[in-house]
Amino acid sequence: MIAFFGKLWRNRRGNALAIAAACLPLFVGAAGLATDTIQWTLWKRQLQRAADSAAIAGVYDRVAKSGATTNTDATVTHDLGLNLHSYYALTDGNSFCSGKCEIGTPADTPFQKDQVRVTIAIQQRLAFSSMFMSSPPTITATSTAAAVPVGGDACFHATSKSSKDTGIAISGNAGIEAPDCVMYANPSSANSAYAKGSSYVEVEAVAAVGGIQQSNNWHVQAYRPYSPALDDPFAKIDPSPSDMNCATKTVVQGGKNVTTEVALDESTDLSAYAGKNCFSGLSVSSSFTGTLDLTNFASKLPGGTIYIDGGDADIQGNLKCTGCTIVLTNQDTSSTATIGQFKANASADINLTAPAASCDCKFKGIAIYQDRRAVDVSGKPNLINGNSGSQIVGALYFPNQELDYNGSGNTSAVCTKFVAYRLNFTGNSTTTNKFKSNKDCGYLGWPGDDTAVMVRLVG
Repeated sequence: MIAFFGKLWRNRRGNALAIAAACLPLFVGAAGLATDTIQWTLWKRQLQRAADSAAIAGVYDRVAKSGATTNTDATVTHDLGLNLHSYYALTDGNSFCSGKCEIGTPADTPFQKDQVRVTIAIQQRLAFSSMFMSSPPTITATSTAAAVPVGGDACFHATSKSSKDTGIAISGNAGIEAPDCVMYANPSSANSAYAKGSSYVEVEAVAAVGGIQQSNNWHVQAYRPYSPALDDPFAKIDPSPSDMNCATKTVVQGGKNVTTEVALDESTDLSAYAGKNCFSGLSVSSSFTGTLDLTNFASKLPGGTIYIDGGDADIQGNLKCTGCTIVLTNQDTSSTATIGQFKANASADINLTAPAASCDCKFKGIAIYQDRRAVDVSGKPNLINGNSGSQIVGALYFPNQELDYNGSGNTSAVCTKFVAYRLNFTGNSTTTNKFKSNKDCGYLGWPGDDTAVMVRLVG
């Protein structure tokens, strides 16, 4: 261009100068329109990015509040302010959106939940075009985001929402084969889930609120970090003291009759406590060569439920119960009441099957239930160390404490759902535990609201 004008300047012929003068407005106009087009495109892209980010933020807020829209406007406006602060000074959250944006929450569809739609319309002055326009043009961007089911039931669910926790930890030689299941970790830490050592994990996907450590030990179809937190599937189930009919006995202590609760073990005369469903503890000693089979006893109890009142379940020998739930709770309604733990050592042979969906009972589908009042204590997890003859069918529910699961040989965990504050899988041999998804275990009656979801732009 400079060379052209230089040549034109040196040209002595008047016709060349006249032609150049006539063409100059075209060159200037083309350059001006090109500049405005580039600027318009840049602003449009930035505005669309801001709308996308705000819509996604709104969905995360709705998911966190079980679909409520109470704080959606404030969340969207705050996100817009962060992304558009270089264009507009914000005095307060709502003043920015006044006349500049619209926030909507479209109705749910079967495949799009907790939707948020954001429309932004902003007038921006263009350097060249403004010389010919009475008012700046309006740039508009619209975005809709939603929580979208991505398939797969959460057979493994760490409920902790701490920013410091690792929700799912798999190490040693632990093996997990669950191609139709999703591992879901609620902690928001940078390392919400990991698989290391010689472990082998085959699942449909591993998802987490926080980050996921990449590893060759994962054999998954998808990584889904930074997903919304998954709700507790059994949050609506609570034990009631009124359902507990505790077994007691009277002994003489210091010359006085003292009534105490009965502990359930291999020496307990179950026939003496017919109809009683509550005991101070549950234990099977390692020296016991038989099997404590509670199936017949539990079948005569409401829902097959056996309550442990403030004590532990300490299993070192063989335990069997079909169609029953072991509930670790406390008759004391205080929020600080002592809640026992489930502890099974490596020599234990545990065979538990939860009540099926056909059961008219509170704890259907749950094999072991720990009261949510249990306090998480570092280094003191619940332990299930089963040998090759062990099998658990049903949910293992420890929402406020860690569960350490260690299998040896070919420990069988079929139709087992793990829900715990933290999940730690280890193994001292190349164990393969086979799990099935919710759809394959419908006879257990698990809730259907624990399907994995992700936040996505849908329009």
